[in-house]
Amino acid sequence: MSHPQVQAITARDNPQLQRIRKLVADPGAYRKLGCVWLEGDHLARAALARGRAPLLALATEAAYAEHRALLEAAPRVLIVAPALFKTISGLESPAQLGFEIACDAAPALTPDADSVVLDRLQDAGNVGTILRSAAALGFGQVLALKGTAALWSPKVLRAGMGAHFGLKLVEGLAVEDLAVLAVPLVATSSHTEAQLHLSALPSPCAWVMGHEGQGVQDALMARCALAVAIPQPGGEESLNVGAAAAICLYESARQRLARAQ
Repeated sequence: MSHPQVQAITARDNPQLQRIRKLVADPGAYRKLGCVWLEGDHLARAALARGRAPLLALATEAAYAEHRALLEAAPRVLIVAPALFKTISGLESPAQLGFEIACDAAPALTPDADSVVLDRLQDAGNVGTILRSAAALGFGQVLALKGTAALWSPKVLRAGMGAHFGLKLVEGLAVEDLAVLAVPLVATSSHTEAQLHLSALPSPCAWVMGHEGQGVQDALMARCALAVAIPQPGGEESLNVGAAAAICLYESARQRLARAQ
């Protein structure tokens, strides 16, 4: 195994640091630059665990000493002072290390996979939370329609906590692109009598999660084979979409496991 190149960087305008700053500042920059910034050892380890080799590692001297084996998975390690690392970090308390990895090539949809469809979700925290639930509950494909928060943006990556690397992620889709799906689409709606816990959910299926304020758009709802309501005995008007997704995906997984017994 060859030893990585370890290099101390002191210039704020170093080209590698400038590229990482763009990745941090612009949620969609990864599409233009072809790479993704993962800040913190948790995301770095999650990427490695799924076979994602880093292009570059960046760390402070203290972080390099503590996490040397992790950082040296990259062919090149840049060492910077904490003050310089802070100029590229997107966190209030910078994590002191990170990986740059190559972007995935845009994958094709898998027609028969258990999936989650994100319909113009705006909040990066909601999107990352749903990715975590999808990965945990066996929904291996997430399909994001145009207008959804960028899936590989730093905020979604942090909220996803490594879930990205266990999922097939396809973004920038139009409603018409979902025609290739061979599984029924299922949505939540407050305007239906069918209750989630009383409904026989299809398996596999694709759960549709709608815009935080507007819900599922009409053209997409028209493609859904089933719409169900989540009982809310507490009387609140609606659930956060991240919470709603977790409830729906869990019920699908619960019914799947019950049928297998």
